This record gives sequence, C-alpha cells and structure tokens, in this order.
Amino acid sequence: MAFGAPVSAEWRPAGVRAHTAAGGAMGDESCEFPLSNASDDEIDGILATARTIAVVGLSDKPERDSYRVAAYLQAHGYTIVPVNPAVPEILGQKCYQDVTSIPREVVIDVVDIFRRPEFIPAIVDQAIARGARTVWMQLGLAHNAAADRARAAGLAVVMDRCLKIEHARWLAAGGTPRR
Repeated sequence: MAFGAPVSAEWRPAGVRAHTAAGGAMGDESCEFPLSNASDDEIDGILATARTIAVVGLSDKPERDSYRVAAYLQAHGYTIVPVNPAVPEILGQKCYQDVTSIPREVVIDVVDIFRRPEFIPAIVDQAIARGARTVWMQLGLAHNAAADRARAAGLAVVMDRCLKIEHARWLAAGGTPRR
C-alpha cells in the first residue's frame, strides 16, 4: 500500500474514518487532521479551570459516546449543558436548541462538539458569539478553518481528542478532581 493511500474498509475498525496522508477528507463521513492542536499542558489547564461544558449533539441514548462522556464529566463535578433540539432534557438538565440559546448568565467554559464535520463551522461561530473559552472537537473530529477562527477570537481549541479520555489522563497524572 502506498503512503497516503486510504485504508480499505475491511481493514478499518468499525467507526474509524478514512483520511489521506495530506489530511484530505475521504467522503462525507470524514474530516481533516488537525494542523495545530492543544498540548497536554494546555488541555490540563482547560480541565483544571473549566466548570461548565456545553455538549453539542448530546444524545439521550445511554449507549452513545456523547451520553457516556457527558455522564462521566457530570459525575466528576462538571456542569453539563445539553445542546440537542430534539429532546427537552438529558442527564437531568434542560436541553437547548443551539449554543446561542443558552442563557447569558450561564458561563460556558467549553463547547464540546459531537456533530459531523460540516456542522462544526457554525457551532464554532456560535461558541465565539457566546463567549465560550474553549472549543473541543471530539475524537475523530477536526476542522482547521473553524479552529483558526476560534483561535483568532481568543478561544482555546482542542481537536480529535476525547474529553473523557483526557480527563482520566489528567486525573491519573495528579489533576485535582472537581466536586
């Protein structure tokens, strides 16, 4: 197989998206590779200071990754603000239509994105407009142009990393649990 050639579907684990070595998308389901990303130290700082996390695309189905990540974070002391226009409440919290619908008195530290790549630019624009401190694109998600806009507006950006995994790493390295 040539360097940069996509891995055929039969050799890819279920749910893993194909990319080219140059970061090009391979179909509707894929996204870019991050050209620049937060360091572990920057991620540790986000985890240490964040209190409220808006989870965009949070599912009410316990078997979904978005639900498991949000439930984990909630159990570890973070306030979760669900963003899902299809259901009224998830994890005991009122759902909002989009990030800009969250009341202004709610300080949003992190906007955690569980939506397909084509929705990321609009969500990032909402996070900027809403004054969030960080945009976090979950594992398998990256959008470099949207990330550049967020950074230019002063937001921290994490791409293609799982908040739950990073939180567990941070705790194992001596991070202080939130309660």
